[in-house]
Amino acid sequence: MSSPAFAGSAWPEPAPLDPRDAPLPRYGTGSLADLLPTIAAGLGVPGMSSGMELAPADRVCVFLIDGLGWELLRDHPDEAPFLHSLLPTSMNGTGEPMTAGFPSTTATSLASVGTGLPPGAHGLPGYTVADPATGRLMNQLRWRPWTDPHVWQPYPTVFQRADAAGIATCQVSAPDFEHTPLTKVALSGGTFHGRLSGEERMDFAADRLGAADRSLVYTYYSEVDGKGHRFGVDSEEWRGQLMYVDLLARRLAERLPPRSALYVTADHGMIDIPFDPESRIDFDEDWELRAGVALLGGEARARHVYAVPGAADDVLAVWREVLGEQMWVAGRDEAIEAGWFGPPGEGVDDRVYARIGDVVAAARDDIAIVATETEPNESKMVGLHGSMTPVEQLVPLLEVRT
Repeated sequence: MSSPAFAGSAWPEPAPLDPRDAPLPRYGTGSLADLLPTIAAGLGVPGMSSGMELAPADRVCVFLIDGLGWELLRDHPDEAPFLHSLLPTSMNGTGEPMTAGFPSTTATSLASVGTGLPPGAHGLPGYTVADPATGRLMNQLRWRPWTDPHVWQPYPTVFQRADAAGIATCQVSAPDFEHTPLTKVALSGGTFHGRLSGEERMDFAADRLGAADRSLVYTYYSEVDGKGHRFGVDSEEWRGQLMYVDLLARRLAERLPPRSALYVTADHGMIDIPFDPESRIDFDEDWELRAGVALLGGEARARHVYAVPGAADDVLAVWREVLGEQMWVAGRDEAIEAGWFGPPGEGVDDRVYARIGDVVAAARDDIAIVATETEPNESKMVGLHGSMTPVEQLVPLLEVRT
């Protein structure tokens, strides 16, 4: 028997998620873009603002572990006992993590770290985005097709500004990264030192840190992310990498010279998405989602959708109808105004505006929009990231001082 309240009426249709309700990055107060400016301000670099509360130090090292989100670290104390022991010191003793920007992906996050700017300013707002000058997708991690790096991202890095201010500045990373365009636009400044093994990087970073009275050193490790993409964060391979990087962080901390601060952070977290049709929606096989779409950019959990001329409103309506209960789906202006790419209401740089999709879709639920024909390698990844869910967006800020 029908309930009198609903007799003769249909159940109301679920409303799509409101893009304004997405858990935004903490631009200006606790995002990756705020870390180096705060550190540089403490080192006395002119023009640097302090968006966070970090005590100054004469020598500062930032160790960025690709893919090690805060929730992943929190949930694996046995594999990472040293890093886990530092969690209570996160965010100046509050226990709070930082956030990445949107999307929570390597190219975007490293540009935010290095420039101290949100994605709407530095202009790397995704894994792949449209280049308005060519109408083609630009892969901002691999820098394909080639475009002038300093036209694409014209702002100086914090490392360059620190070096100009007399701070001994360097990066210690894999040799292959020395001449990449992403390094040039995001992490250049001072000197680059290529070291193959993780142990060599930790030892050399500590050595460079102590080689001057005021120093800023950046070092990086990528394989936690690599194993997560290939095998998933619920795999023995991923856990093995977490155990190894925990030993690296301890090694670096034990070698810090006096008057030093070490900050361990990450560029994003990661989530495993099952390989089934309900969890992985194949854009290349879905005529509804393809209708009116000229280019599909971004990545599986954070899509930039570029419409054919005149079809943007229709594409937004369809994506919102099909995916709006599982993803935050917004038009370009709506996402910008809501604060996805920078502080709400501040807009984005003019050169960046058209790089953002006509429609932007960020996953809330455990789903992915893959493209098995046009993105075959990416579609095979087990672990994914990019959206604003806590497991992807929250990153640690762990501190060791001497």
